[in-house]
Amino acid sequence: MAKKLALGLDLGTSGVDVLAVDEDGLVIAESHASYPLLTPQPGWTEQRSEDWWQGVLKALKTLREKLPEAEIIALGLTGQMHGMVALDAQGEAVRPALLWNDQRTGDYIAEIEAAIPRKDLIQRTGNPAITGFQLAKVLWLRGEEPENFARTRHILLPKDFIGYKLTGNMAAEPADASGSNCYNLLKRDWDHDILTTLKLNPNLYPQVARSHDVVGRLKPDIAQETGLPSDLPIIAGAGDNAAAGIGLGLSSANLQRGSVSLGTSGVIFAPLKEPTPDPEGRVHLFAHGDGGFNLLAVTLSAAGSLQWFHDTLSPDTPFELLNQEASQSPVGSRGLCFKPYLAGERTPHMNPHLRGSWHGLSLAANRGDIVRSIMEGVACSLREGLDLIKPLNPLTELLTTGGGSKSPLWMDIMTNTLALPLHSPKAELGAAYGAALLAFQGVGLTEEAVKLAKVDIARRYEPNQGFQADYENLYKRYQALI
Repeated sequence: MAKKLALGLDLGTSGVDVLAVDEDGLVIAESHASYPLLTPQPGWTEQRSEDWWQGVLKALKTLREKLPEAEIIALGLTGQMHGMVALDAQGEAVRPALLWNDQRTGDYIAEIEAAIPRKDLIQRTGNPAITGFQLAKVLWLRGEEPENFARTRHILLPKDFIGYKLTGNMAAEPADASGSNCYNLLKRDWDHDILTTLKLNPNLYPQVARSHDVVGRLKPDIAQETGLPSDLPIIAGAGDNAAAGIGLGLSSANLQRGSVSLGTSGVIFAPLKEPTPDPEGRVHLFAHGDGGFNLLAVTLSAAGSLQWFHDTLSPDTPFELLNQEASQSPVGSRGLCFKPYLAGERTPHMNPHLRGSWHGLSLAANRGDIVRSIMEGVACSLREGLDLIKPLNPLTELLTTGGGSKSPLWMDIMTNTLALPLHSPKAELGAAYGAALLAFQGVGLTEEAVKLAKVDIARRYEPNQGFQADYENLYKRYQALI
C-alpha cells in the first residue's frame, strides 16, 4: 500500500522549497522556484508578495507533477521570519513586504524604547526592540508612508500570507509570531499592552493557532491550478529556525541537544521548557514549534564572511584550496584575529552598526592565516552566544548544519572553541522538512512531529584536550579586542 505523504513549504529569501515526506520521515520528492530580491535603497530589502505567490504555485505544481498518483494528506508552512506583509481590506498588498534583514527602522526602535522600558519588553517578548523584527516595520509604515498605513487592515508574517492565499483564512502561530517584538510569550498571544501603548490596533493581527493546528483547507481554485487535493488541510507550521529544529528532532523534552548552523549567518539553537530570557536580551528567545521555547544566538556573517573573502579577494580560488591553506596555519592564525561584523551583529551586541575588522595583520600573514582567522573569528563569535545560553540551558552536544559544516577544519575549530561535541547529520533537510513533520502531527498521524525526524549522524567531532589552552587563549584575545 502506498504511503501517505505530507508537504512542507519553506518560503525562503531567495526562493520557495517544497518537500514531500512519507510517514517514516523520508523525503520522497522536492521542488523549488525562485523570485527576486528588491533593494531600492542601501539597507532596504523587500520582496513582492505576489512574486512569492507565483513561486509557490509553480513549486507546488511541479511537485505534484513528480507525484501524480501520491496520496497527499496535509501541507505545513514555514519560511523567513520577521517580515511585514501589509494588506488592505480586500486582502491585497499595499506595498512590497519588508524583510528580516531590512535595516531602515532605526528611528522607530527609539520610539519603541521610549514608550516601553527595555526590561519590560524583554520580559514580555523575550527580546529587545530590534531593527529586523516586524514591530518597528509597522511603525515605519505609519511614520513614513501614512497613506499606505491608512489603507492597511491586516499585518501578516511572510509564511502566514501564503497560508492566507492557500485557504482564504488569516492566522499566525507562536514560533513566527514571537519574532515580531509584540508577542507575549507567557500569554501565548499578541501583547495588547504593547500595541495599545504604541497606538496600534491589535485587530491588525490575526488569531494565533498552535504550530500543528489546521488553519484552513486548500481552496478549490488553487487545488485545480496545482493538482493538489481539494480541501487539503493546511497546517500553521513554524518560523524557519523552529521548523529546522523540528526537522533535527530538537525538543524541550531533551534540553541537552541543540544545534549550530554555519550558513550565511551562524545560529546556535537551544530548546527550553519555559520562556526564560537573558535579562539583557543579548540572545533571542522565541516560541518553538513543539509547544516549548528556544534560545537563538545569532552571528550575522558566519559562512557569509568566508564567502565575502572568496568573492572579493580570491574569486578564482576554489574553497577546497582555501581550506587546505588554512589547515597549515596554527591555532590562533599566527596572531591574526577577525571580527565577523560585516553586516553589524546580533549576539551579544545587538548593534547593526558594528563593522568587521582584522587585528594583528603583518607582512608575515599569508592567505592561509587569513582564512583560518575568519573561521576562528566566527567560532569565537558563536562562543560568546553559547556562554550566554549556558546559564539558561545545559547543552552538552550540538548537531551541525549549513554550508560551513561541510569543512572538517572549520568543524574542528568549532568543536574546540565551543568545547562541545559536534555531530554532523548525513543529510540536511532544513525547515521544509520540519514543516512536513508538523503537518503529519496536525492530521493526527503522530503525536509529536519531532519523533518522525530522521537524523543519521555521518561524522562526530570532539574537543581535543591537548589544544584546550590554545583555544581558550584565542577566545580571550578575541574578547579583549574591540
